[in-house]
Amino acid sequence: MPITEDEIARLVGAFYGRVRDDEVLGPIFDGAIEDWPHHLEKLQAFWSSVMLTSGRYKGQPMVAHVRHEQRMTRENFDRWLALWRRTSDELLAPEAAALFQEKADRIAESLQLGVQFYRDRKAA
Repeated sequence: MPITEDEIARLVGAFYGRVRDDEVLGPIFDGAIEDWPHHLEKLQAFWSSVMLTSGRYKGQPMVAHVRHEQRMTRENFDRWLALWRRTSDELLAPEAAALFQEKADRIAESLQLGVQFYRDRKAA
């Protein structure tokens, strides 16, 4: 069964609700995001572009994450990924959940490498 925009919206909404409730991630995200409804729309467009190749997302996720590089730790990425896995497992069919998790793993790895590159250049 193909992934739908409705599934993406449901996953993003549920996941970021949990992120906001998380004792570690919640304060980080709440401190970084001023307009949650707008941010959720952006994230839905991002995941639509990633999973459905819709081209809806127009942004630079690396720039957004580098701005908060001091909070971009391995532990926080791992916590984010664990919450993503749990939420996608609960809301999606197993095959769809696995696809979302694989993409999230790659995105997290890419963001971590980008943040480390930024730190290394800043330190040089």
